[in-house]
Amino acid sequence: MAASSGVIKQDTQYTVSDIEALPEGIRAELIGGQLFYMASPSSLHQEIEGEVFAEIRNYIKSHNGKCKVYTAPYAVYLFGMDDDHDYYEPDITVVCNPEKRKEKGCDGAPDWIIEIVSPSTASRDYLYKLNRYREAGVREYWIVNPDEKGVNVFDFSDERNASKYYSFSDRVPSVVINGFTICIGELITDNI
Repeated sequence: MAASSGVIKQDTQYTVSDIEALPEGIRAELIGGQLFYMASPSSLHQEIEGEVFAEIRNYIKSHNGKCKVYTAPYAVYLFGMDDDHDYYEPDITVVCNPEKRKEKGCDGAPDWIIEIVSPSTASRDYLYKLNRYREAGVREYWIVNPDEKGVNVFDFSDERNASKYYSFSDRVPSVVINGFTICIGELITDNI
């Protein structure tokens, strides 16, 4: 199986065992039994991920927060570790419930997930993952789009499943981390 960022054999149901059997350095996600290889991220993707992670981590630490923040490749067993057909590695994951933080990853839905979209992952991030994250009970989901210089924020903790769009020049507030806001444009001014 050659590594790319697309789905492999759509008629086959894959399991977490297939993910675990991948050669070292090959990353993939499992969405409802469908295996998707993950391409290497761009420099801009990495910069956004690192800067946003640092801002969230520093805010949580400075406010003595109980949540923990992780970057990919942190394993998220979205519907619990007993579910063998869903395995994700979001770009940024925030887990507030200490009972969900296991050695292998997050056992169940995290509180907040951030995905940094690329052309090869757009349909997964905007469609498949959006629906799976909502179904599983993720409270907040951000899709950061470097090409559009915007952030879609989905508040699944609100029964209306409210969503808002922000530009990179806006201060984007978090639903999960009370008082936290971030302006992505201030973090990556050399690249926008």
